Amino acid sequence: MIRVLIADDQALMRAGFRALLDAEDHLEVVGEATDGTSAVHLARCLRPDVVLMDVQMPGLDGIEATRRIAADPDLAAIRVLILTNYGLDSYVFAALRAGASGFLLKDADPADLLHAVTVVARGDALLAPTVTRTLISEFVAGPPPAVPTAGRDVLTAREQEVVELVARGLTNDEIAVRMVISPLTAKTHVNRAMTKLHCRDRAQLVVWAYESGLVAPRRR
Repeated sequence: MIRVLIADDQALMRAGFRALLDAEDHLEVVGEATDGTSAVHLARCLRPDVVLMDVQMPGLDGIEATRRIAADPDLAAIRVLILTNYGLDSYVFAALRAGASGFLLKDADPADLLHAVTVVARGDALLAPTVTRTLISEFVAGPPPAVPTAGRDVLTAREQEVVELVARGLTNDEIAVRMVISPLTAKTHVNRAMTKLHCRDRAQLVVWAYESGLVAPRRR
């Protein structure tokens, strides 16, 4: 059973998400928050597996709420899935940097939302590759940081290659084809890189890849 907390200031949106999620045998909505402050409070009290987090809420917004949840060691098992009205919302990359595990459009198909919650709960994926590529294109298309993040030397050359492909938006299966290895081996490399870099999930791995300078944004 995957336990979900819904954080959105619109009652109609919360009701719609609840109806959709509660209709699934493996999903359970354990609470609803109307703003970021209550989202953080309920996350600490209820310990859900996934928080569906709206970005723009009164008072404490979704990004800061995500940052507080991700920064709390007691809440390390909680995954945050950001909800946004806009495919190119300028807050998205900031949300990932704050500790979110991914993001989803509010007008996504119901099946996509259910799949996203399940995937994020496993800590197994970031986003659909097409969304990842759009995100990278729009929000990381700037110069690399002047001072690269420390830690690149802990990765083997093979692991660095895998991380670069993850940051380009490739799935484990696509990485396997590109590197001529099995999907299981690709997944093992990804997991080892996340462990070495202390990344919660693939979302954090993508952020690290760009902030470390391992991957340079492609110019248009």
